[in-house]
Amino acid sequence: MKKVIFKLRKVLRAEDGAVTIDWVVLTASLVAFGFMATAMIWTQTAGTSGKIAKYIDKQEVSPDFTTEELADDDG
Repeated sequence: MKKVIFKLRKVLRAEDGAVTIDWVVLTASLVAFGFMATAMIWTQTAGTSGKIAKYIDKQEVSPDFTTEELADDDG
């Protein structure tokens, strides 16, 4: 039993895997930050695109020119 406890203490005190864990935590935090930034940008662009769509829907398009508009260009 003492051998098991001794080996367990040796494993827990070893710092060989600490760098790997640091990199995993750092990478995970950067990925999470990227997801949060993407979510914030996504919601803002969705609202803005909705406003643009409403504005475009209100616009009228004239399918042909009137004779007055053509006469002003010649002038």
